[in-house]
Amino acid sequence: MAWSTGLLGFAAGLLISVATAPVGVSGAVFLLPVQISVLGVPSPAVTPTNLLYNVVAGPGALLRHHRAGTLRGPLTRLLVLGTVPGVVVGAVIRVFAVPGPTVFRLLIAVLLLPLGSWLCLRTLRRVTRTAPERELSARAVTRLAMAVGVAGGIYGIGGGSLLGPILVGRGMPVAKVAPAALAATFVTSAVGAGTYALLSLTTTGDIAPYWSLGLACGLGGLCGGYLGARLQPRLPETALRLLLGVLALGVGGLYAVQILR
Repeated sequence: MAWSTGLLGFAAGLLISVATAPVGVSGAVFLLPVQISVLGVPSPAVTPTNLLYNVVAGPGALLRHHRAGTLRGPLTRLLVLGTVPGVVVGAVIRVFAVPGPTVFRLLIAVLLLPLGSWLCLRTLRRVTRTAPERELSARAVTRLAMAVGVAGGIYGIGGGSLLGPILVGRGMPVAKVAPAALAATFVTSAVGAGTYALLSLTTTGDIAPYWSLGLACGLGGLCGGYLGARLQPRLPETALRLLLGVLALGVGGLYAVQILR
C-alpha cells in the first residue's frame, strides 16, 4: 500500500467517524463507497476490509461510552446476541451468493432510502407530539438484530447504520441506542472479519481483507469515534434523530446514484 493511499484512508476514517459516532453508526457504510470508488478495493474483499475498519475504529467511541457508563444495559446484550450469528450467515452469503457490486449497492439503496425518510418524518412529527412511542420488545429486538447481522455480514457495515434508525424510529432515545449499536457493530465486525479470513483459505478470489488499508482507515476511525462520542451529550435528541435519518438518506442516495451511472 502506498503511503498516500494509507493517508487518504486515515483521513476518510477520521472525518466520517466524527460525524457518525454520535448516533451509533461506525461510519463503515460511508467508507464503503470510498474504498470501492477511490481506493480501488475489489469486491468482495471490500466487505471484510470494512469490517476490519470497524474492529480497529470501534474502541475509540466505546472507550468514551464506557467512561460515561452508557455501555451497560440489556440492549447491548440483545443486539450482540442477535447480530453475531447473523454476521456469519451474511459472510457466507456474500462470498457464495452475492459477489457482484451492483446487487450489493442496490440492496443498500433499497434498505436505507425508505428507512432514512421514515426516521426523518417520524422525528419531525414527534416534535409536535407528546404521547410516548412504543418500544420494541426484547424478542423483537433480538430478531431484528439477527436480520441486521446478516445484512452487515453481506455489506460490511457492521449493522449500526440499520439498527440505529429502526430502534430510534420506534421510540428509543439516541443516547441509549448509540452505545449499544456501536458495541454490537464492534463484536460482529470482529466475528465477520474472522469468518472472511477463514473463507479465504477455502475459496479463490479477493476474499481476505486488505489488512494495511483496513488498519489505516481504522486508526482514523479510532480517533474520530472518540471525538464523536464526546460530542453526543452536547447535541439535542431531535438533532441526533434527524442526523441519523439524514445519514441513512445520504448513504442510500449515494448508492442509488452509483447504480444509475
